[in-house]
Amino acid sequence: MSAPRREDPSGPPGSYAKRVLVTGGAGFIASHVIVSLVEDYPNYMIINLDKLDYCASLKNLEPISNKQNYKFIQGDICDSHFVKLLFEMEKIDIVLHFAAQTHEFDESSPKQPTNPYASSKAAAECFVQSYWERYKFPVVITRSSNVYGPHQYPEKVIPKFISLLQHDRKCCIHGSGLQRRNFLYAADVVEAFLTVLKKGEPGEIYNIGTNFEMSVVQLAKELIQLIKETNSESETERWVDYVNDRPHNDMRYPMKSEKIHSLGWKPKVPWEEGIKKTGNRDGQIGHRPQTRQKTQGEKWRIQTAHSWSKLLQEKVSLFIP
Repeated sequence: MSAPRREDPSGPPGSYAKRVLVTGGAGFIASHVIVSLVEDYPNYMIINLDKLDYCASLKNLEPISNKQNYKFIQGDICDSHFVKLLFEMEKIDIVLHFAAQTHEFDESSPKQPTNPYASSKAAAECFVQSYWERYKFPVVITRSSNVYGPHQYPEKVIPKFISLLQHDRKCCIHGSGLQRRNFLYAADVVEAFLTVLKKGEPGEIYNIGTNFEMSVVQLAKELIQLIKETNSESETERWVDYVNDRPHNDMRYPMKSEKIHSLGWKPKVPWEEGIKKTGNRDGQIGHRPQTRQKTQGEKWRIQTAHSWSKLLQEKVSLFIP
């Protein structure tokens, strides 16, 4: 765990209208959400909890790192004692939990995962929903289309292709490349999360989708033309490398989003605008995680060790009403 950048930027817990915990806040999507929350809600205290894994970076949050209503804590949500103490000490009102999401047809469609990874996410949804059904614990689940934009780690298709091309390497296409994917710009998905935060109903599921879709091979060719400025189809093809397809590579992930549309949200950023903002930000594809926060984290542990030890002895329970 790591500490805020100043000794006590947050003030007493009651000095803010809401105290919002964002898990995985140094990641791609969550960092965009945090920046928006900190700037647009100065009366909210935004607490970023992240263990700084390989795809996370505090550089994503530099624009708001010195704001009074923001603090960063390094820690692992799998450490139950740590999380319980965090809730007790920070008096959390709202949790925005960012993890990989499954892609379904509409909110009520039966889940049909086609790989173990998707199965684990479907199981997580069921687990969360059970807390609403059994305890009326106020939860809202969201599912989004593929999100892209600045600062995305280059394991996803768009930043991966951009990074390869920037290093004069070919785009790797699995199979025919005719698999179609929907792409949603980061700023639009941030607005969707904020809309759900303000207007969403507890226990509901909201799809955050877009009708815009394109094939993977067409995506590669557009990025090649954007970054390499090719002038012909044959010149573009020289930057494409076709390899054997993955097992059960779904052709499409259609998603209906009428429920969130009824809350007043629809995507606004056109593909042409979003991809230029993403592809032209040289050097900002996938920052590596920072290790310099470790010293600050050790200092914070010493400052709070006595309080946390006392709370552990009291066996604080926070999650089941």
